[in-house]
Amino acid sequence: MADENDLGANPENGFDGGDEPLPQVAILTQYVKDLSFENPNAPGSLQVQAQPRIDVNVGVNARKAADDVFEVELKISAKADVDGNAAFMVELLYAGLFGLKNVPEEALEPFCIIEAPRILFPFARRIIADAVRDGGFPPLMLDPIDFGQLYLAQQQQGQVGNA
Repeated sequence: MADENDLGANPENGFDGGDEPLPQVAILTQYVKDLSFENPNAPGSLQVQAQPRIDVNVGVNARKAADDVFEVELKISAKADVDGNAAFMVELLYAGLFGLKNVPEEALEPFCIIEAPRILFPFARRIIADAVRDGGFPPLMLDPIDFGQLYLAQQQQGQVGNA
C-alpha cells in the first residue's frame, strides 16, 4: 500500500509522472558590471552632522544571452544630499547569468523580473553599503524590495522589458 504522503506518479494526487521534464534553474554566475561612487563635496560633506535626504532608484533589465541562459541586471542608484548639497552618489549595475531549462514560456519573464533580482539583491545591497562606507559615510542599508510589486507596477505602466 502506498504511503499517504507519497507524491509520486499517481493520477489520484494530480501527478501522472508524464514525460515532460521538470523545470531547472541554475545561477551560473554573478558579477559587477559597473560601480560608481562620487563624494563631490569632500571633505566638507563628511563633517556635516545633519541627516541627509536619500533618493534611491531601482531598475531591472533582462535579456537572453544564449540558449537557455538569461542575463538579469539589477541597477541601483542612490543620491544623498544635505541642504541641497550632494553628500554622495552611488550607482551599481549588478548582474547574474541564470540557466533556465524546461521553463514554460509564460514563466520566463516573471522569473527574470521578479525571482532573479530577488536572488541578486542581497549581494548588490552589500556592495552598495560597502561602497558608501568606504567613501567615509555610514553604510547605506537598503530596505528589502518587493520585486513582485515592482513588476506589477511596471506592467501597469507598460514598462516591463522582454525576457
